[in-house]
Amino acid sequence: MIKQISVFLPNTPGVLAKFTKTLMEKNINMRAMTVAETADYGILRMVVDQTNKAVDILKKENYLVSLTDVLAVDIPDRPGALHEIAEILGENDINIEYIYSSTVLKEEAIIVLRVDNNDKAIEILESKGIKLVDEM
Repeated sequence: MIKQISVFLPNTPGVLAKFTKTLMEKNINMRAMTVAETADYGILRMVVDQTNKAVDILKKENYLVSLTDVLAVDIPDRPGALHEIAEILGENDINIEYIYSSTVLKEEAIIVLRVDNNDKAIEILESKGIKLVDEM
């Protein structure tokens, strides 16, 4: 299981540039990210290489930050790989609340999942030989 950082950002020009500059200046690398937007705000969800440092910096810069436990699953970068994970979880009554991905190498990808039961999902995925990632 890994930690995901969620940050609320105003949905206005230049805000993302300022936000990413803050991370860049502190040498924090975003490994995976997604943004869900509303009319006024966006929720940026990300996995970074230095979670605690990033949270401290963002709070000092007055960003509204929260941490969430998510799963990072190592899957082959090929058609059907995501289907296999979704099917296993669905058959075991585990709901995927949201998902985003990060391609790490040419032959593999990492998907970040928020599910409604982390412990059960970990147990089931590992029993099927699926590799979970502890850090990105």
